[in-house]
Amino acid sequence: MTDSLSLLRLYVEWGADDALDSHPHDWMAQDAIIHNRAPVPQPPPIQPDGENGHGNHRPAAPPARATAPRPNAPVVEQAVAQARALAQAAGTLAELHAAIRGFGACSLRESATHSVGVEGPQGAPLMLIGEAPDADEDRSGHPFAGESGALVDAMFASIGIARDSLLSAPVIPWRPPGGRPPYEAETQICLPFIQRAITLARPAHVILMGNLPVSLLLGGGGTAARLRGRWRSLALPPPPGTHDAAAVPVLAMRHPQQLRASATARRDTWKDMLLIRETLGNMTTKS
Repeated sequence: MTDSLSLLRLYVEWGADDALDSHPHDWMAQDAIIHNRAPVPQPPPIQPDGENGHGNHRPAAPPARATAPRPNAPVVEQAVAQARALAQAAGTLAELHAAIRGFGACSLRESATHSVGVEGPQGAPLMLIGEAPDADEDRSGHPFAGESGALVDAMFASIGIARDSLLSAPVIPWRPPGGRPPYEAETQICLPFIQRAITLARPAHVILMGNLPVSLLLGGGGTAARLRGRWRSLALPPPPGTHDAAAVPVLAMRHPQQLRASATARRDTWKDMLLIRETLGNMTTKS
């Protein structure tokens, strides 16, 4: 019995969380909606030749007029618009978390264990935004949990900053099945939530830790390794009823898990930590 439960947990970790039923499903059509492309046409079914089902088999006759597939872009656009409306309607981080937990237009929510949101004191000097939740973050419901959290603790302790004085959040609130990379449609749907989270949390500076938060929030297809090393300006959507877009300084950094990859990653990260310490020291001096 224990082995069976362990096997089921392993299947869920791998993303194999759909049961078989008596009717086939067109998974390619569903995948097309997620990827915002037309479904792949399927061959016509094979039908028996003759009334009694005997004889040679031949394909069924095609319809007289083929119907063009409907574009799937409006499906994603509607989900993005719904996410944007819910995010803008939230006046506090608690309201935003409640909106995220109840959001049903992104399939990632259905397969994730927890919706992982922002933690830490509002108005903190730094807000850390990481990759999509990993298995530890999904199980615990907390950002930068497990090994990643331990590395973050050590990194900021090295420049005299305690973890509980920082804000932290994943760039999207749900872990993709099996830890796969999120699809572009999924990240675009989730983008309004993290943008609103930054606005409501009011950090003095934002640290983008990893390639996904860098590419999603800064755009242009940049990576953390290429864009690191200096502060940049991140424009945020204006509050409802206004046209004045806010901006916050952001620093791209490698994700803590990349520290084990190479000596170059560790050197880059240490240089970025020194830049953070210098920036915060200048803030203290000016105040």
